[in-house]
Amino acid sequence: MRIGLHTSISGALERSALKAAELGANTFQIFSSSPRQWKASVPSLPAIRLLNRAREQHDLYPLAIHDNYLINLASAHGKIRELSIEAFRGELVRAVAIGAEYLIAHPGNYKGHTVEQGIMHFLEGVSLAARGLKLGNLKLLIENTVGAGAQLGGRFEELHVMREFAPKLTDVPIGFCLDTCHLLASGFDITNAAGLRHMLAEADRLLGLENVPVIHANDSKGALGSHVDRHQNIGEGYIGLDGFRRILHHPQLRSKAFILETPMDDGWDKKDLDTLRTLWRKPLTTTTRSS
Repeated sequence: MRIGLHTSISGALERSALKAAELGANTFQIFSSSPRQWKASVPSLPAIRLLNRAREQHDLYPLAIHDNYLINLASAHGKIRELSIEAFRGELVRAVAIGAEYLIAHPGNYKGHTVEQGIMHFLEGVSLAARGLKLGNLKLLIENTVGAGAQLGGRFEELHVMREFAPKLTDVPIGFCLDTCHLLASGFDITNAAGLRHMLAEADRLLGLENVPVIHANDSKGALGSHVDRHQNIGEGYIGLDGFRRILHHPQLRSKAFILETPMDDGWDKKDLDTLRTLWRKPLTTTTRSS
């Protein structure tokens, strides 16, 4: 079972891997630069070598990079799209240089345009950003969202359309990352067995579960269908411990990499990691299976 968390590259790229290993993770996620700045440089070769040595030494696979919070490839505003395409190209370049397996991206906000225009802007942005790049084994994972306002990705149908049309515009291989908080807040009741089965059936039908290698494991401060994107520590939100135990033990999800993005104040990063590992080790009871 691959269970890990988001760690910081502050101070040194290698430190993100060493911190993950120190906490007991065997997979992790990072930002490749500041998530709130448009411009960024590629890490040095020595820094990348140290990171990869630490990954190999501590069996930290896969590595996912989350893209910059400022990027909005679906934007209706020309200048924002221009900056976003340039920044997303930087994300691709750094992810390839670092050797990450996945680059995770939110599809963006289409305010001022239709959903269809937003989807096309996103795909065209990916295509322009990747033009001329050799991506190797890197795969782009589009993350589901809570679907607030004009936010793309709150419905599996929108993600499905992105993957269906992508090959017509770009050679970038596309899969998906599902966030548990976003699933609940967008309307999937994954707190019980029936709701989880329904969500997985829809995900398999529209996305293909084989195209979902990463799960963001986050409890939710927002209630079912609230469209509120507020992550909570594991067991402290609306999904709860039984909900996560059921998710971790589901046979269709056991091969996925579970990566925490929960609040990390006061040592909660280790607490949440330990909680997920404990839930994974503890077999499902008959009550939990049927509830």
